[in-house]
Amino acid sequence: MRHIINLEVENSAGVMARIVGLFSARGYNIESIVAGKTVEECTARITLVVIGDDKIIEQVNKQLNKLIDVIRVTDVTREDFVNRELLLVKIHCPPARRTEASLVGNIFGAKVVDISAKSLTFELTGSESKITAFLQTLRPFGIREVARTGPIAMVRDFNPRSSE
Repeated sequence: MRHIINLEVENSAGVMARIVGLFSARGYNIESIVAGKTVEECTARITLVVIGDDKIIEQVNKQLNKLIDVIRVTDVTREDFVNRELLLVKIHCPPARRTEASLVGNIFGAKVVDISAKSLTFELTGSESKITAFLQTLRPFGIREVARTGPIAMVRDFNPRSSE
């Protein structure tokens, strides 16, 4: 099963290497990893996508909690959460096809972030399925380059009982 795990960690040198080392030492694969600073400069947030059964994920969570730089480990997989990916995609697009490519981008809510005589580069955020569908739709243009983050996720605060 695919799990999305959020880590709150100390923002210091070597933290990412220790986390990745923990996985590689045990033969576990990280499908994607996204990291960035939080509101506080001294902490960072890391979102991992890991595939494994519940027993493996339980072991991973225990091992992550043992790392001194890790403040909090949250497996959001079974929670009600919001997630998004970021995509940058460059397509082959001569001037004669720009209108057509732009219409495709508009349908998906993508933004043109770079243009040249031979290409267009789009930026898109959304769910994994939206990103995948956009890439499939762009294939006939000729995809030249793709940069994709993998998901970042946050648990929703909504609680039906608290809204009374």
